[in-house]
Amino acid sequence: MEVVNSQLKDRILATSLMLFEKHGFHSVTVKDIVEASGTSKGGFYHHYRSKDDLLFSIHDTFISYVLAKAKEANLTCQTPAEKLAQIIHSFAKVFDMYQPHISVFYQESKYLKPELDQLIKVKRDEYRLLINEVIASGQATGEFRREIPFDISGMAILGIVNWTSKWYQRNGERSIDEIADIFTDFIMHALLTEKAKETYSFYFLDKSKALTNVKGRPTSRS
Repeated sequence: MEVVNSQLKDRILATSLMLFEKHGFHSVTVKDIVEASGTSKGGFYHHYRSKDDLLFSIHDTFISYVLAKAKEANLTCQTPAEKLAQIIHSFAKVFDMYQPHISVFYQESKYLKPELDQLIKVKRDEYRLLINEVIASGQATGEFRREIPFDISGMAILGIVNWTSKWYQRNGERSIDEIADIFTDFIMHALLTEKAKETYSFYFLDKSKALTNVKGRPTSRS
């Protein structure tokens, strides 16, 4: 019975994502969702209290994922640099794994009720503070440069990776793994001390592939 309920909940969510993306949150009714997902109003309200609750669940799905992955990295990785690299990778990958969720949420988040938006803000703040903690820890151990404020570095990382939602395409020139590697290289070059760069050089891209354009063709040397 639990499996059936879970399947129905997932179907309602998937149907809602499709409808919200096509018609917009404000234009879609619970009746539309019920009919398109092949359930009843009772089935809908068994899993979601309202359409607003559904919009909250869409965001909560991916913010909970990245937060859990960040906590996992913080617990299992040995050094701050390793923790941050793992966090960057899981953060980037969420834009592929949950692309429909993220697309809908950023388009329709203005409709989210303040009390639900506050619940999301709590998790976002927790994620941001965890990243800051990792960077500050890396500064304390001498892995990361101390002249760059850890909180500004954290906000820069969030800004860089979050912008992926604006341009990433699953059928684009770069896979999400390649993009995650590029972000990691870029951020590690900015944060690591010169000494630490020697230790963590495996996070840097292969220099022999540097002179290629976005389509992978060699570019001319000037």
